[in-house]
Amino acid sequence: MAGQLATLSDIAGIDLIAHGTTSDEETIKDTAVAQPLIVAAGLVAAASLFDVELNSLPVILAGHSVGEITASALAGVLTEQEAMTFVRERANSMAAAASVTPTGMSAVVGGDPAEVLAAIEASGATPANVNGAGQTVAAGTFEQLKALADNPPAKARVIPLKVAGAFHTSHMSPAVSALKALEPQLKPQAPAVPLLSNYDGGEVTDGRAAVDSLIAQVSRPVRWDLCMETLVQRGVTGVIELAPAGTLAGLAKRGMPGVKTVAVKTPDDLSAALALFAELEGNA
Repeated sequence: MAGQLATLSDIAGIDLIAHGTTSDEETIKDTAVAQPLIVAAGLVAAASLFDVELNSLPVILAGHSVGEITASALAGVLTEQEAMTFVRERANSMAAAASVTPTGMSAVVGGDPAEVLAAIEASGATPANVNGAGQTVAAGTFEQLKALADNPPAKARVIPLKVAGAFHTSHMSPAVSALKALEPQLKPQAPAVPLLSNYDGGEVTDGRAAVDSLIAQVSRPVRWDLCMETLVQRGVTGVIELAPAGTLAGLAKRGMPGVKTVAVKTPDDLSAALALFAELEGNA
């Protein structure tokens, strides 16, 4: 995997091995570092798990926010090189957009979903991630997020997140333009594995449409709740979350009752993921 990471590092223009092992939290918080690192971690974890083509296995792919780039690469829409080029430009352009106005994100946990959305709207912020399972992430200026925290929805907690900007909102519009400029350099293919979109949870069947959705996603909300609904409707009985993992597995435990989960956080989790996959494949 060291060779794979070295190649991905060359494309990203940063040392992914160092950032994944020795960099401190403040360094990794920089979105220009975090996004390529997240995609690389997912690609390496997938290569460690599976030694056959994913289109030969009974799987559905979905990724949350930047993870949708990883899913698109694993589905064959983008090559690994294209995925890393895309995330490099995405990360750098989003970091530049975030530097224009001080912005951030806060998770709203609990509360009535309608009341949560109303409170976010009242604050002037945007429901950037509708994650389901009682979690919505608001994004906006620090003043808007403070207004939300000062007037939280009933029975809900507002938790500031350690991110560098208001992602998936109009604040990221400059990044959309930068990625549209990159688009002609990509040669996307139709997904070889079922791939869900963050836009509406629906399956993407065209390569160019998948890339268009990845670009638009930068400034529009992520509907992970709809992705989970689709997974349940499609009869998914197990979820393996690739590194860096934990958040989506937690959402699945609450939002997809009865579905078994494994979060691949370290190499020690690979055996549990393989065991779950073997169990589910045997029951298919």
